Amino acid sequence: MPWTNSSGGNGSGGPKGPWGRGPSSPGGGMRPPDFEDMWRRGQDNLRRFIPGGFTSGGLLILLLVVVIVWFATGIYFVRAYEQGIVLRFGRFVARTPPGMNYHLPWPIETAYTLDVTRQRQIDIGYRNNEDNNTQENVPAESEMLTGDENIININFTVYWKVKDAGAYQFNVERVPDPSDPSDTSDQTIKAVAESAMREVVGKSQFDNIVTQDRGAIQIEVKNLIQKTLDMYGAGVTIINVTMQKVDPPDEVLGAYRDVQAARTDQERARNEAETYANKVIPEARGNAAQIVQDAEAYRQKSIAEASGQAKRFLSVLAQYRTAPDVTRRRMYLETMAGVLGGMNKVIVDDSAKGVVPYFQLPNMLGAGGQLPSSQAAQTPQASSGGGQ
Repeated sequence: MPWTNSSGGNGSGGPKGPWGRGPSSPGGGMRPPDFEDMWRRGQDNLRRFIPGGFTSGGLLILLLVVVIVWFATGIYFVRAYEQGIVLRFGRFVARTPPGMNYHLPWPIETAYTLDVTRQRQIDIGYRNNEDNNTQENVPAESEMLTGDENIININFTVYWKVKDAGAYQFNVERVPDPSDPSDTSDQTIKAVAESAMREVVGKSQFDNIVTQDRGAIQIEVKNLIQKTLDMYGAGVTIINVTMQKVDPPDEVLGAYRDVQAARTDQERARNEAETYANKVIPEARGNAAQIVQDAEAYRQKSIAEASGQAKRFLSVLAQYRTAPDVTRRRMYLETMAGVLGGMNKVIVDDSAKGVVPYFQLPNMLGAGGQLPSSQAAQTPQASSGGGQ
């Protein structure tokens, strides 16, 4: 609305200015505002709120109270698990420890506090659905390419905490995820973690990632994230990286599980064969060692017997040379004793006129080791008759 008003007036019907006064210049131009008049009006309005009237002393007291309150606004407290940072005209100037601290009042300085002990986490590749307590995959984050050019889905979680509140406040971007506005995760840390995982997975083989190398990959990704964030000056510490799920794409998941089952059967069969081999081979080696030992013992026995026989022959030869007849007779008797010792025989005395009766006592003895009464009665007669 223009300052002049054709329907308004100042008592004479002339136009008025924005402060309710008409032009006073002879040429009819706009007169500048009267600051003294504005000051008086301000004093009049202030007297309405100050009891007892307004004086210069009261104004000084009011200004002093305002200044004290303004300086008191610089007092702030930092809790035990927090770290404070002070900004001077928007520029970071200091870190403050837990307890009561002070900064110059606004707008000169401002202070912020940040929890530096709470463990935080970022989920990559999936989101937790709190409504039905399930997990929803995010293929754009979980699908990665392995070193042998296979696609793999990896869901993992990064656990971290703030180490330096100042560096974290100014060097880490914290904006909502465009795909999920409710996710207020730190996008810098999330991007670095996803990049590190893709780099490590791109150097590894598919089978090793799924089976034996998960622990080593988690450690390598953790170290790589920490190294990158330290280079950025993010002021955070990576506590752990946990791979929640490692699977092939859903389209080939069934076939992959069949392959894994076949490999498991192959591994079991191999283990059973190795167990059987570990059992049979030692037994065979033990039997072979026993055969060798028996052969060695037989060799030693044969050598010893042959040596004894040779020494015996030499000793007999020496005796034969000394007394041939006696030695020949003794050898004959020893040989016959060895041949006839276990046989049933009849002894004939050359000097006797008849055959000496021979009783087979072992066959005639009863269970008590004695001869029957009838045979015992006949035995003297047979013996005496044979002597005749």
